[in-house]
Amino acid sequence: MTPELWLVRHGETAWSSAGRHTSTTDLPLTDEGEQVAKSLAGRLAGQEFDLVLTSPRLRARRTAELAGFPDAAPSEDLAEWAYGDYEGLTTVQIRETDPGWTVWSHPSPGGETAGQVGERLDRVIARVRGVDRALVFGHGHALRALTARWLGLPVSGGAHFRLDTATISVLGWERETPVILRWNA
Repeated sequence: MTPELWLVRHGETAWSSAGRHTSTTDLPLTDEGEQVAKSLAGRLAGQEFDLVLTSPRLRARRTAELAGFPDAAPSEDLAEWAYGDYEGLTTVQIRETDPGWTVWSHPSPGGETAGQVGERLDRVIARVRGVDRALVFGHGHALRALTARWLGLPVSGGAHFRLDTATISVLGWERETPVILRWNA
């Protein structure tokens, strides 16, 4: 079997629903987020994983629990990209003072750089490549950046991978080339 990395983005929160950037703020899932996270259990049933990790944030841990993985090991390396001064703001609000801003192309004052995010996610990749099949629960921007790094792209390559809440994606290999096997399902 070729190693696979399964990615699950957490269920909806009030801020994700409103388009507010959420990294360190520890928000619970909405009622809808809880219901959709529960539906992941059926989709993941029957799959066996050698390693299950989760971001330490409540929204990811709760999604893991509702999806049938209450013992997922927390890893700070899977935390969302830290937005610093832009925490809780929408892109529209940020662009009022920083035109053209995206997390992929502009720094976030007081937040993490792309290089810092890449270092964290490279550690996740090194850890999961040591097993046949791993499952991680995390966040939109971090999982998109993780995908870019899996594919050998810079962190900014994550801009090309839209990722909705409570979705399953699978990374793997075609011979010696890292690939996306399933995305945003």
